[in-house]
Amino acid sequence: MTPLAPFQEPTDDDINPPNDFYMKCEKNPSLFFDDGVRSIDFVLVYKINPQPNVEDQHEEKRHIFEMNLLSEGLEIERACKEKEQIYFVKVHAPLEVLRRYAEILKLRMPMKELTCNVKLLSKYSRLRYAAQYISKKIPGMSVVNRSTSSVFSSLKGLIKFFMRHIYVDERNFPRRAQRFTAIYSRDKEYLFDIRQDNFFTPAVRSRIVQFILDRQRFTPKSKDEMAFGIERMVASNIYCAGYPLHDGEVTEKNTMRHTLYTHWASVRKWYRYQPLDYIKEYFGVKIGLYFAWLGFYTYMLLLASVVGVFCFIYSWSTLKDFEPVKEICGGKKNITMCPLCEWCDFWDLKETCFYAKISYLIDNPSTVFFAVFMSFWATLFLELWKRYSAEITHRWDLTGFDVHEEHPRPQYLAKLQHLPHTRTDYVTNMREPTVPFWRMKLPAAVFSFSMVLLLVALTLVAVLAVVVYRMATMASLMLRKTNPMNTSSAIVLATSSAAFLNLCMLYVLNYVYNRLAEYLTELEMWRTQTQFDDSLTLKMYLLQFVNYYASIFYVAFYKGKFVGRPGAYTLLFDFRQEECSSGGCLTELCIQLAIIMIGKQAFNSILEVIMPMIWRKIGAIRVGLSKLFTPKEHDKHKDTERWVRDLKLLDWGTRSLFPEYLEMVLQYGFVTIFVAAFPLAPLFALLNNILEMRLDAKKLLTHHRRPVSQRVRDIGVWYRILDCIGKLSVITNGFIIAFTSELIPQWVYRHYSPNSSLEGYLDFSLSKFNTSDSNQTRSLSAKYDNLTTCLYADFREPPTSEKRYHFSNIFYLVLACRLCFVVVFENFVALVMIIVRWCIPDMSVGLRDQIRREAYITNEIIIEQETRRARTERAKGSQSIRLPDSESNTPDPNDRFIRIEQLLCSDLSQSQMDLIIHGSSTETGIRGNEV
Repeated sequence: MTPLAPFQEPTDDDINPPNDFYMKCEKNPSLFFDDGVRSIDFVLVYKINPQPNVEDQHEEKRHIFEMNLLSEGLEIERACKEKEQIYFVKVHAPLEVLRRYAEILKLRMPMKELTCNVKLLSKYSRLRYAAQYISKKIPGMSVVNRSTSSVFSSLKGLIKFFMRHIYVDERNFPRRAQRFTAIYSRDKEYLFDIRQDNFFTPAVRSRIVQFILDRQRFTPKSKDEMAFGIERMVASNIYCAGYPLHDGEVTEKNTMRHTLYTHWASVRKWYRYQPLDYIKEYFGVKIGLYFAWLGFYTYMLLLASVVGVFCFIYSWSTLKDFEPVKEICGGKKNITMCPLCEWCDFWDLKETCFYAKISYLIDNPSTVFFAVFMSFWATLFLELWKRYSAEITHRWDLTGFDVHEEHPRPQYLAKLQHLPHTRTDYVTNMREPTVPFWRMKLPAAVFSFSMVLLLVALTLVAVLAVVVYRMATMASLMLRKTNPMNTSSAIVLATSSAAFLNLCMLYVLNYVYNRLAEYLTELEMWRTQTQFDDSLTLKMYLLQFVNYYASIFYVAFYKGKFVGRPGAYTLLFDFRQEECSSGGCLTELCIQLAIIMIGKQAFNSILEVIMPMIWRKIGAIRVGLSKLFTPKEHDKHKDTERWVRDLKLLDWGTRSLFPEYLEMVLQYGFVTIFVAAFPLAPLFALLNNILEMRLDAKKLLTHHRRPVSQRVRDIGVWYRILDCIGKLSVITNGFIIAFTSELIPQWVYRHYSPNSSLEGYLDFSLSKFNTSDSNQTRSLSAKYDNLTTCLYADFREPPTSEKRYHFSNIFYLVLACRLCFVVVFENFVALVMIIVRWCIPDMSVGLRDQIRREAYITNEIIIEQETRRARTERAKGSQSIRLPDSESNTPDPNDRFIRIEQLLCSDLSQSQMDLIIHGSSTETGIRGNEV
C-alpha cells in the first residue's frame, strides 16, 4: 500500500478550478437577492387575473403554497413589473435546506482532497519494457529502434497537430480535475468541504428546490388530494411559470451560456468534439447523456457512410456491364409487356430503361455485403456504446446510482392517498400504499393495451388509404385525354406523391398519438418517473414504428407478391392488387424510403429553427411581455433583470428530450432495417445529425429556459429498443434480399448458364401469356397487328405447355434458394453478432483498474479524515471516539488505521465504500423517512 503524503489543506483552485461560469455567477447582480449574497435558485411568476373572484382564489392558493415553502426552510423575495402587472417570487435554498435534501436525495458530493496523486499505469508499459529489453540484447536492433522511434514520433506529432483541431478546445473548456465523491451524509459531514463556494452548484440547488416545489400543497388537504406541485399550479394559471435562471445572455461574454453558444452550438464548430462535462454541468446529466449518445451515434455513422458510398460507387462503375440493363436499353427487339392494371395498356419494356439503371444501383452484389456489414455495424455500435457509456457513468459519478432509490411520483402518491400504507419498499425502507391489482392496475392495463391496438389498426387503415390514393392517381395519369403518361412514368409519379401524402399523414397521427399515449400511461399508475417515462416511451415508439414503417413494410414484403397472373389475378375487395414494375418493388421501396427519411429530416430541421421563434413570441404575448426587449435590443436593455429575460423563453419540460430521442431512433431504424434498399441512408443520416446536434444545442441555449437537472444512469429503455431494431434488421434485410430483390434469381441463372453470365436473363425471368386468354388483353390486342402474346415477370409455364400458366420448376428452385439464403444469411449474421459481443466487454480493462484505484484512494481519504478528526478531538479534549466493543481495547487510532489499511488490500466496491461512510442501514432508513 502506498503511504499517504502529509496532509495539506487544499486551496480553492485545487478543489474546484475557477471557470467562467462561476466567475460570472459572482459578478451578475440579477442572479442574487437584493442583498447581493443569497443566490436566486428558482423563480416563480404570476400575473394578476382580471376577474376579481378568480384572483382571490389564486391569491389564497399562492399564499398557502408559499407558506409551505417557508416552512420547509426556503427563503423568498418578491419583485414586480408594475406596468405589466407581472410579479416574480425569487426562491433561495439556504445551506441547511441543501444539506437536508442532499441527504434525502442521496446526492454524490465531492469529498475533501488530500495531496496524494492518482497515478494510472500505462496499459502498454510491459510491452514497451519488453521491446526495450529485446533491442538491447539483439545486435543491430538498437539502430532499428531509434529510426523507428524517430518516424513514429514524427507521425505521432502530425496526428496530434491534426487532432488538436478536432478535440475539445481546452482554451475555452479547460479539462476538469478528477474529484472523489461519496453519497452525502450530515453525520459524516467532516468528509466534505461544506463551506466551500459552489459546493452545491446551481444545477444541484435548482434540483433540490424543484423537488420541494413538486411536493408542496396549495390547498387544505381535505379539499383536493391532487392540489399540490408547481406543475399543477402552472397548468391552472395560478403561476405563469417556474424556472431556474440562465447565467447570462448568449451575447454576454464570460458566461458559460455564451461559451457554449459560441464554441459548441455553432454550426461552424461541427468538426469539434462536444464539451460533455460542461454540458452536463450546465444542463444536468440527462441532457448531457443525450448529447453524448447523439455524438457517439454520429461518429459511428461515419464508418457506415464510407462503406455505403463505396458500395454505391461500385454499383455505378459496374452499371455499364450489367447484361439485363443492356438488353432493356439497347435491345434491338421490342418486348411487349402485359398491362399492369385494369385500365392500363400494353407497354414496351424499353420504357423502364432509366428505372432499370436505378434498380441496379440498389440491387447488385454489393447489397449483400453491405447488409451483412450493417448488421455487424449495429452490433458494434451498441457494444461500443456500452463501453463508452461506462466511461461516462464513471466520469459523472453515476456508478452507484440506483433507479430503485428514486422517490415516488407525487401524482402516484396523490391518487393512492386514501389507501393505507401496507407496503415497505425494500430499497428506501419507506412505507407506501399498494396499488390494488384487480380494481386499478388490471383495468388500466387492459384499457391501455386495447387503445394501443386500436391506434395500430388506425395506422393500418391510413396505409390502406395511401394505397387507394396511389392506384387512383396512376389511373388518372394514364387515362387522361390530353398527354396521357406511359406506364413507368405514371408508376413513379404516383409512388412519389403517395409517399409525400403518407409523410403528411404521419405528422397528423403523431399529434394524436402523443396526447393519447400520455393519458394512457397516467392511468397505469407507475410509481417512479423513470417507470412512467419508460412505459410512455414504449407506447410512443410502438405507435410511431407502425406509423412510419407500415407503408414501407407493405412495399417491401406484400406489394406485387400475391397478384396472380394475367387472366387470373388475385382480387382484394373485388379490386386487382397493386403490381410492381418490371424492375421489381425495390426501386419503389427506395423512393419511399428516400422521401420519408430525407423529407422527415428536412422538415424537422426547418421546424426546429422556425417553431421555437414562433412559440416564444406567442408565449411572450400571453404573459404580457410583448413590449419588452427583443434579443436584437440587448445593448439597450443591459440593466433588465435576468429573471425577466428568462420569462420570455420557452419552458423545456420534463419530457422534452423524448421527441429528440424518438427522431434519432426512427432514423436508426431507416439506417438498419431497410438499408438493403437504400445504401445511402447512413450518409444522409450523418449529414443530418451533424446539423441536428448543433441545432439542438442552439435551440436549447437560445430559445429555452434553463432546465432543471435530472439524474439518470443511462439512456434507459431506448437502449433496449435499439437492440431490438438491430435484431429485426437482420430478419428484414435477409428477406428483402431474398424475396424483394432479383439477386437470388440472378445467382440461379448464373449457376445454370454455360458462360456463368447474365446474358439472356431477361428472357429467363419473363413468362409468356396468350392475349386471347383474357377479356382485357383480347380487347386491347385488337388495336395492334400481330400481337398474340405479352410478357409478365414470373416463373410460369408457357401457354403451349400442358401445365399452362402453372408455376414452373424454376419457380420452386428459386423459392428454395431464397429460403436457403434467408437461413444462411441470418445464421451467419447472428454468429457474427455473437462473436462481436463476446470480443467486446462492457467495460475496458483500463477503466476497471481505474475504478478500483480510485475506490482505493477514496478509502484512503476517508481513513485519513477519520484519523485527523480523532486526533483533533483528542487534542481538544472535547469528545472521545466511540469504537465497537471489539476495538475498545485499542486506544491508539494509528492501530485502527493499520487494521483498516490491511482491509484495503482487497477490492472494495463502491457500495461497500458508501456503507463505510453511512454506517448502519437503520440510520439511512430513518433519514429516508424524512420525505
